[in-house]
Amino acid sequence: MSDASLVDDLPGELLMWVLIVSELLVFGAGLVAFMAVRLTDPVGFAEAQTHLHQTGAALNTVVLVTSGFLAAKALVWRRAGRRGAAKSALGVAAALGVVFLVVKGVEYADKAGQGITPESHPFFMFYYLLTGFHAAHVLAGVFLLLLVALRDHPRNIEAGAQFWHMVDLVWVLLFPVVYLLG
Repeated sequence: MSDASLVDDLPGELLMWVLIVSELLVFGAGLVAFMAVRLTDPVGFAEAQTHLHQTGAALNTVVLVTSGFLAAKALVWRRAGRRGAAKSALGVAAALGVVFLVVKGVEYADKAGQGITPESHPFFMFYYLLTGFHAAHVLAGVFLLLLVALRDHPRNIEAGAQFWHMVDLVWVLLFPVVYLLG
């Protein structure tokens, strides 16, 4: 099999795959750095972690996975000629992205109320960096989902869903490492 056929067989847009892989590498590097620094102060990291909202983060996991499911269904429905259902699914997927951001905002507000900043402990530097960078991707993804709902060609929906699944995947990796790893 030649290299050209590998690229030709990729679902979705090649440039979206380049973006996704580069973003996964950035998040991966952040998680590796988090874990490496955690090894230097496991007790401090464990204590800092007790200030997080595990229930809210678990809720956000369900929210994003559900949203990703709807983005995938939108593509299936659009290809089946169910344009209205596809647009609705994309709208609900985007709305669930906003729910994620609201839940994350409540958590950030609670941290601010406790006086917890990135300078409080290295754990919180990574917490804000990783979850904030992810939240920026969620915000971008919400706009992308709304954009492809307006321009609902199957290729557009597929590209939007590709990006949104990357956002899901990153959260599914961040959640256990940042919120649960004891």
